[in-house]
Amino acid sequence: MAAMYNTTMQDLVRNLLTELGEDPDREGLVRTPARVERALRFLTSGYSADLDEVLNNALFTVDYNEMVIVKDIDFYSLCEHHLLPFFGKCHVAYIPRTQVLGLSKIPRIVDVFARRLQIQERMTNQIAETIREKLNPLGVAVVCEGTHLCMSMRGVEKQNSFAVTSAMFGAFRDNARTRLEFLELVKLRGAAQSAGAAASLACVPD
Repeated sequence: MAAMYNTTMQDLVRNLLTELGEDPDREGLVRTPARVERALRFLTSGYSADLDEVLNNALFTVDYNEMVIVKDIDFYSLCEHHLLPFFGKCHVAYIPRTQVLGLSKIPRIVDVFARRLQIQERMTNQIAETIREKLNPLGVAVVCEGTHLCMSMRGVEKQNSFAVTSAMFGAFRDNARTRLEFLELVKLRGAAQSAGAAASLACVPD
């Protein structure tokens, strides 16, 4: 089983533990390099994802041109600057032109881009651009709300702050009424909810 993993990456983790002043051979850390590799492989699995495979032809022709919204999609990502987590909610809306996308595919698109080394601004735009490219809708809007541990745990240490980013194209950019309807329907969370999400996280060794 160990042969399936990259021993070079595990050696790097062992060296990192040593540089931090730890003993990588002590009981609690012996399996840490393998655990870290498995975790990082999963958290960056978006690099190897094939969007066409993820969508799996789940495009359906319908006579419908009202707003489609999938909101409160959980996302977990890694900040590319410090390799610390940021996480939160993503809200996605589009107005179909001729086709709709299977609803379960939208959270999967979010996962593809969240499971990379990211900044929230880029991730938000990538999600919107992908839906625009695959569906050619009348408009698409994406809003992400994220709590960043690089802000909460280090640096400015502002535990209750969170970032909101948006990307809007077509009708959502050009029509203020459409944009406001979307924002009203998703009703962005308060900072207290972000802090609550951070408090609920736990790490259990596998």
